[in-house]
Amino acid sequence: MGINRTAKGIVLVPSLLLGGAFLAAAAWSEGPAASNKGLALALGGVLMGAGLLAQLLPESGPESSSDSEVE
Repeated sequence: MGINRTAKGIVLVPSLLLGGAFLAAAAWSEGPAASNKGLALALGGVLMGAGLLAQLLPESGPESSSDSEVE
C-alpha cells in the first residue's frame, strides 16, 4: 500500500492550520508572551514546511491484482 491523496490531506490540513496559528501567535504576541516569539516562529515554520513537503512525496501507482494470482 502506498501513499495516497487522502493520507496527504490528513497531514497537510492540520499542519497548515497549526503552523498558521503559531505564526499568528508570533505576529501578535505582546507582553510576557513576546519572549516566546522565536519558538512560535520556529514551530510554525516547521509545521508549515512539513505539511507542504508531504505534498511532494511521490504517489504509488494502482495495485494490480495479477501479481497476487497463483497459476
